[in-house]
Amino acid sequence: MPSRAHDPKAFRAALGSFATGVTVITACSGDGTPVGLTANSFNSVSLDPPMVLWSLAKTSRSLPVFMDTEHWAVHVLAAEQHGLSDVFARAGEDKFAGLEVVAAAGSGVPLLEGCAARFECRTSFRYEGGDHVIIVGEVTAFERSSRSPLVFHAGRYARATEHDRSLPQARSARIAGGLNDDMLGYLLGRAHYQSHAGLRELVREQGLSEAQWIVIAALTVQDGVTAASLDAALSYVLDTPCEPILYALLAQGWIAIAGSAGGPPLYRLSESGRMRSVHLLAAAKSRESDLLARMEGDDGLLLKALLRKFITSTNPGLADLWPAEQGQV
Repeated sequence: MPSRAHDPKAFRAALGSFATGVTVITACSGDGTPVGLTANSFNSVSLDPPMVLWSLAKTSRSLPVFMDTEHWAVHVLAAEQHGLSDVFARAGEDKFAGLEVVAAAGSGVPLLEGCAARFECRTSFRYEGGDHVIIVGEVTAFERSSRSPLVFHAGRYARATEHDRSLPQARSARIAGGLNDDMLGYLLGRAHYQSHAGLRELVREQGLSEAQWIVIAALTVQDGVTAASLDAALSYVLDTPCEPILYALLAQGWIAIAGSAGGPPLYRLSESGRMRSVHLLAAAKSRESDLLARMEGDDGLLLKALLRKFITSTNPGLADLWPAEQGQV
């Protein structure tokens, strides 16, 4: 059933169905004080001459500045700049503190760095628009980067992703209802294998099994842990107890016993083990960078974010390898 147009809450919710970019508008007050605010009402008006518009609530503290100034800048925020959006959405604080800002030539308007795009503008018109003032400006200069834009949809920040038409269609098994290559388990398993292919060879060159490397990597996170603690933390990747693996690593000089305090032994990396593990982890990170570089735009960051979300939402209660004060990485 349609909601009536005079229901502000329902109207706002309906407008939230329209995904927008997020912008920060900046200007200078008459005494040179920088002013800025977050706005998602930005839009283009004309290509020739190049003109854009945005709207400002009549209740905004910044309204007098934008009614008086002739110069302002629109910053289309990049996907990783949601924190900047939050800062400029708040009132009553120094929003520019700690930010990298340059002054626009001629106008002195503060310009923010690291955005997806930036437009320097001169006011052309101002119109009344209900409880807002609509400001139209001519673009005098602009810059564009390759960064993906921040998106706002249904009251939340989001990322813009492209529909890749080049991807092949999912393939099904010969038997109806059998395996197809669009099943999540298959995709995750194959991605894991391919992402670790190069590292496996380096691990073998160090005389290590994959299980031994997993234990070593875990000991770079926690120093001085029991075999039982490692069993709990690594139960989802190892199907054998850690104790015999630890004995083998002790014999090879990768790890040492930190003490026991009257209880079971506490294991840590030896000095040589720490140095060698750092080299292997550096190789792993280099491999990761190479793989992510093959993906377009921010797809790599999006992939990681989605995997984190999937892990969190499906976690059956596994022990956490990372201490609480460190947080997961």
